[in-house]
Amino acid sequence: MPTARADVLIDAPILLVWQVMLDLAAYPDWNPFVVGIDCAADQPSVGTDLILHVRFPNGKQTEVKERITRLDNPEAPGAAGRALLEYEFQGPLAALHLVRARREQVLEQRSEGQTHYRTEERLHGLLAWAAPIGQVRAGFIAHAQALKQRAEALRQG
Repeated sequence: MPTARADVLIDAPILLVWQVMLDLAAYPDWNPFVVGIDCAADQPSVGTDLILHVRFPNGKQTEVKERITRLDNPEAPGAAGRALLEYEFQGPLAALHLVRARREQVLEQRSEGQTHYRTEERLHGLLAWAAPIGQVRAGFIAHAQALKQRAEALRQG
């Protein structure tokens, strides 16, 4: 099963990192992989449809339709220093079960002021093998590093 993942330790508190992740309008300012997001709602929530404008490290660009399937706020009761943003690939290939994918982005509060960020997406379906998984993986790594830089810069203030 093709899989892309990345992780990074960020010198910023979980609430700040979470705010950066949910500020969809600011993605073009800092994110080299997801260079824009069209969101059907003012605030992302479970069930919200997104159009991700993706720029792969090789320069190829595409638009990907996703739907938020989980949004666990770090301030929610019982969150215990953890947050999760999860979305699922939509569109014709998904509807035909040719390519299915769900991306998780997990935050975990570590020591005072540090947050561990982890993202993973597994692809399955008859055409999953044809997905540019190497480019997705490289994009996830670039995304993680840019998230770290953005959150740490905002923390410095």
